[in-house]
Formats: sequence, structure tokens, C-alpha cells
Amino acid sequence: MSPFEAEREAARRKALNALKRAKRAADKAGIALSDWEGEFIEGVTDRIQTYGRAFGDPEKGAPGQALSSMQGRKLKEITAKANGEEPKRRWGRKPSDPSRD
Repeated sequence: MSPFEAEREAARRKALNALKRAKRAADKAGIALSDWEGEFIEGVTDRIQTYGRAFGDPEKGAPGQALSSMQGRKLKEITAKANGEEPKRRWGRKPSDPSRD
């Protein structure tokens, strides 16, 4: 097995484990994932198991990775929700502080 193939296999295993951990954390905490989030986890898992990666367009992610950058971001958001963390703001202004008025 070439080093490139070994790196791709490691990325595949890492992505599958992260998906399993997110699903398990949500189940354990009793947090209901939305239908979309459940379908996302199942769909991405199926594509990684079938094709070794979850995206077809090489411009959407690094060559040796199993998840695209947006898929990785959504997985982090789902994991944070499952762990009961407050979602992080991605962009935009901070909300105004009412105590400053």
C-alpha cells in the first residue's frame, strides 16, 4: 500500500469515527437531531463506505480527505449540538449588548 493510499484510508476511518461519535453523543444526551441532520450523517456515512469519500468535486476538499470543507463544518456543528454547546457565529456583527444602552 502506497503512503497516499494509507493516508486516504486513515482519513476515511477518521471521518467514519467522527460521524459515529456525533450520532452516539446525540443519542446519549437525548438530543433529537433534525431530520436533515440524521439524513446528513447517514448519507455521508454511506458515501464514505462506498466510495472512500463523501464528495465528488475535487475542488470542494483536499485530495486525501474523506469530507469536504463544508461537510466537516456541518459535522462540527452537529457534534457541538449533540454535546449541548452553544452554536458559534460564523459571520456578521455581534449582537448588541442591551446593558450598554
